[in-house]
Amino acid sequence: MSKFKFVIKRSGAIVPFNPDRIANVIYRAAVSVGGRDKEKAAELSKQVIALMEEKFEHDYKPHVEEIQDIIEKVLIENGHAKVAKEFILYREEASRRRQADSRHFSRTLENIPWAKVWRSLDWAVSHNLHTVEAVNARIRNGEFPHIVHEAESAYETELDTAAEMIKDRSSYLKMVMVSGPSSSGKTTTTYKLEQRLKKLGMRFVPLIVDNYFFDLELHPKDEFGDYDFETPQALDLEMINDHLKRLAAEEEVKIPYYDFKAGKRYPDRTPIQLRENEVLLIDSLHGLFPDFSKEIPASQKFKLYLEPLLQMKMPDGQYIRWTDLRLIRRMLRDSVHRAYNPEQTLLHWHYVRSSEKRNILPYSSTADYIINTSMPFEVPLYRPKLLKSFEEWESKYKGDPLREDAYTRAARVMKMLEAIEPVEDDSSVPGDSVLREFIGGSSINYH
Repeated sequence: MSKFKFVIKRSGAIVPFNPDRIANVIYRAAVSVGGRDKEKAAELSKQVIALMEEKFEHDYKPHVEEIQDIIEKVLIENGHAKVAKEFILYREEASRRRQADSRHFSRTLENIPWAKVWRSLDWAVSHNLHTVEAVNARIRNGEFPHIVHEAESAYETELDTAAEMIKDRSSYLKMVMVSGPSSSGKTTTTYKLEQRLKKLGMRFVPLIVDNYFFDLELHPKDEFGDYDFETPQALDLEMINDHLKRLAAEEEVKIPYYDFKAGKRYPDRTPIQLRENEVLLIDSLHGLFPDFSKEIPASQKFKLYLEPLLQMKMPDGQYIRWTDLRLIRRMLRDSVHRAYNPEQTLLHWHYVRSSEKRNILPYSSTADYIINTSMPFEVPLYRPKLLKSFEEWESKYKGDPLREDAYTRAARVMKMLEAIEPVEDDSSVPGDSVLREFIGGSSINYH
């Protein structure tokens, strides 16, 4: 029984002390450098708590920074220099993000694809879709089907451009990577891109990266029992690199199979091989992450990056956040296809954002081309589907120090949905729209 009952968070909030969090933090740092020994992490966490008990009085409320200082000390003194370094780097990055947020920057500025954002804003202004008020006026004027047509046409044009760029490099390409953060529309975009490239005479072999997950028991989880699948270290990057290198050399490779129900990976299941004029097609969150394909020369891979770069200003002058669009998209998709309660998606989203900021967004500038997958008509469709839920979550998590992130997001999205004109009839949305991946009713057979 620990003598500590509470911890002071950086926000000043006082929350119950949970010793499991220490073991989880240590294990996460170990996973980031290739270690997967949960017993060692648990043993080191006991040393941390022992040092805390030596240093602090009974019923003392340690600050989270004080605990992290002791974690660093224990890691270094036990000879885990690489894990300690990763933990220190994580603390420094987190500190920089908090400082940036305190200056009213919601994301690190250099990670924003400014040229693409400018073109997206220019398009939105020219179609009178750059503010919530303008969109509402067009909807009230009966123009919702026209908005759908304009947005879908812009997306299809960008797909045409990407296909032409890939075709131009097809003589030496070995793989095309479709990457982007969660719910950016990778599945539909990959499918539609493949159809275009087939018409241009190219042939593809798909690689399903989910089969490279480590066994569930090796994943980090938090004090709520939530597993973190968002980090690239959840994947066996070493095996992926080995397989990509051999496939690029046109060798046969037996890829593993991952059973999500059992949380277990089975090796050497499916043989695949690239033959002459065939290209590997990879749809992955982490396709741009350097360690994902470090063995493959840049000339042999085309990297496509997707993000819903919506340029629509709210009545309060703030732009709608791309992450909020993707949160809603994932809620809708997970509830239909994964039997995952939308509230669970909200509570898990801090993992999604943390991993994106570290492992996805910083590499968007390395993409060969960026596609804007936002649809200005999606927000009106979301209001009747989820506004009541966000109102409930905003009320439920207000003042809960353990759920500050969920409250902040719920309050912000609620405000966004309240401002937009609701549309319930989605019949004007094409069956092969990227949005059908999330709202249902797609005419595409993804399997």
